[in-house]
Amino acid sequence: MNEPVPDLPGNPASTVRTATLSDLDALLEIEQRCFVTDRLSRRSFRHLLSRAKAVTLVHETGAVVDGYVLVLFHAGTALGRLYSFAVLPERQGMGVGARLLSAAEAVTLARGYAALRLEVRADNQPARALYHRAGYREMRLLPGYYEDHGDGLRLEKTLETRPEPSLTHVPFYEQTLEFTCGPAAL
Repeated sequence: MNEPVPDLPGNPASTVRTATLSDLDALLEIEQRCFVTDRLSRRSFRHLLSRAKAVTLVHETGAVVDGYVLVLFHAGTALGRLYSFAVLPERQGMGVGARLLSAAEAVTLARGYAALRLEVRADNQPARALYHRAGYREMRLLPGYYEDHGDGLRLEKTLETRPEPSLTHVPFYEQTLEFTCGPAAL
């Protein structure tokens, strides 16, 4: 994914793209600057960047990676999990987070997942406001969820889905045999 984001004030060269291993240092810097606890390590990022069941997207302004979103996908569920999401403090409130969230939703939907679920610190009002504006609903309070015992909230959004074109027309087959429910219906 390489989506141009031309309307960032004063930064016409902004894009959202899939992260690569060459982004490791930038991702770690964002982690250090945005989180006090529950940080992802270099090893974790390296593993997640090379995993088929995870997608990391970065927002890049010029040559600076100023935010990222990491989504996990598991077989046997219709839910994608927004595992980690951060924007450099000086870029917050400028639309970077909204663009990354929208891109994460698009990737999740493109992979055939029906919803995106996440956890957020209960005291992170700016992030909660972003999620609410994007249509997420709060599902559950998670007392002591974070490493520092801070409470979390689980949020979820059902993504817009459209059936495959081959599934939009369902033919009618009239029953041709005499039918009785018999004992199997009891």
